[in-house]
Amino acid sequence: MRDATVPAAAPQATPGSLPDYLAPDLRVLSVGINPSLRAVREGFYFPNPHNRFWRALNASGLLAAPVTPGVAAMQLILTRDRIGFTDVCKTASSMAHQVRAADFAAGAARLVAVVEHCRPRVLWFHGATAYRAFCRQALHPQATVEPGVQPQRFAGAPIFVSPNPSPANARYSLDDLIGCYRQLADFVEAS
Repeated sequence: MRDATVPAAAPQATPGSLPDYLAPDLRVLSVGINPSLRAVREGFYFPNPHNRFWRALNASGLLAAPVTPGVAAMQLILTRDRIGFTDVCKTASSMAHQVRAADFAAGAARLVAVVEHCRPRVLWFHGATAYRAFCRQALHPQATVEPGVQPQRFAGAPIFVSPNPSPANARYSLDDLIGCYRQLADFVEAS
């Protein structure tokens, strides 16, 4: 497994899973639902070339300059742009529905510790499923979740939900994702 920049006191990812990319005082903490098997093999988030995350991120204004997907990009985004990456649950799977409820409960508890350690200005969840999984364990569940700023906060941080960038989420186009990520960039700039 590749080594990410994680302060010693920060909660660690599950051995054999995708490493977190964390540091104190983040501008944004990006939170996925759980790592894919491919992400674990390659050591970085959203490695599927059909996933729209990297194209939307590079067009969003969240980064000082575009990056090429990979481990080096993860480190650069962490240090230069102060954006960290983790998941609600660190159990790797080919599909999120394969993860057990107990794994999500344990993962949410770990995520609480991560947020308390990193103190991000904004929590950014990739998809309503990731956000709901966290809410079930740490916040009051919401009946509906729309993209954008959420009415709840966690550990003082506002919560922003964007559509999941997976190619399986065809409901949202690349342009929709870019628009949502630009909203996030504007929100982060204003906060």
